[in-house]
Amino acid sequence: MSDRYYAACCQTDFSCPADREQIAERTRRMCAIAEQTIVGYEPFHDVRLLVFPEFAHAAPIYDSVEMLAKRLAVEIPNEHTDRYAALAKQYGCLIQTGTFIEADPAWPEVLFNTTCLVGAEGVLSRYRKVNPWIPWELHASPHDLDGYADDPFPVVDTELGKLGVAICYDWLFPETIRQLAFAGAEVLIRVSAYMDPWGATPPLDWWTLFNRARAVENTAYVVATNQGARLENYPPFSWPGGSMVVDYDGRILAQADPGPGEKVVVAPIDLAGLRAERERRIGHDMRSHLRSEIHTYLKQPWLPAGDGQHPLTGDGIRTRITEGRQRTGGTG
Repeated sequence: MSDRYYAACCQTDFSCPADREQIAERTRRMCAIAEQTIVGYEPFHDVRLLVFPEFAHAAPIYDSVEMLAKRLAVEIPNEHTDRYAALAKQYGCLIQTGTFIEADPAWPEVLFNTTCLVGAEGVLSRYRKVNPWIPWELHASPHDLDGYADDPFPVVDTELGKLGVAICYDWLFPETIRQLAFAGAEVLIRVSAYMDPWGATPPLDWWTLFNRARAVENTAYVVATNQGARLENYPPFSWPGGSMVVDYDGRILAQADPGPGEKVVVAPIDLAGLRAERERRIGHDMRSHLRSEIHTYLKQPWLPAGDGQHPLTGDGIRTRITEGRQRTGGTG
């Protein structure tokens, strides 16, 4: 067990792939970034955890599940996770991959937005985005699949601590990140493609706001890597980067300058310090202070699960959003 090590946020700036055959070149570049980071920082920092952004392998550029499945979807594990596993074995590190558009034979007509934690043994966990960025994303949520048996919130007990991950829009839902925290996560990893104007600069700077808030309310480290693609590479949005590491008191330990481009920032993860604070604190321990029974809103459904209608369509998602707004008292 490493009580103290360094985590690296590794931003990417790729052109958007149109076909799965183009993913390999992106994997090659991310492996090069990881290796350069480990070796280059070695005289100064022991980099053991490397995190890449959402859409680093592929983005949902087609407007139907059928086209995404035909052109970009891959099964997991695959040749790309094998390359990360080889790198993890060589350097004794863990890699949180950028996301894949995942196809699973167990769920025909369904695609997931998926990131993997990869170690020397291969894929250690697979997280499928629970809160797709609707109405634009046609990926399915595990929430909406009848009979879904896998743990939607895996937390892996590793030599680098207990690691949990969630993807981009998930982080605007405190319930999702709290689920990871209550499953024991000490390091909360954010794999994200957060676009302008909700980036790391005022007046909105949601990126910074939610990363710090989730760290504080869960007494956990946050390692958050954001997409750094330029507008010309991933239209119609520009991607502001600003990747950061935040400690359990909400302090930003390191942050990439906001703006597009490949960038790497590293910061220390002090597990011994985190565990000591979790053990000794009486005040500001929002996990042990939670009065869960009084919060009844989670006992009723809000966004409809979709009645098993797959493949997903944009029109179908918008209909569900309308129904969800009616349930919350918003306009239909």
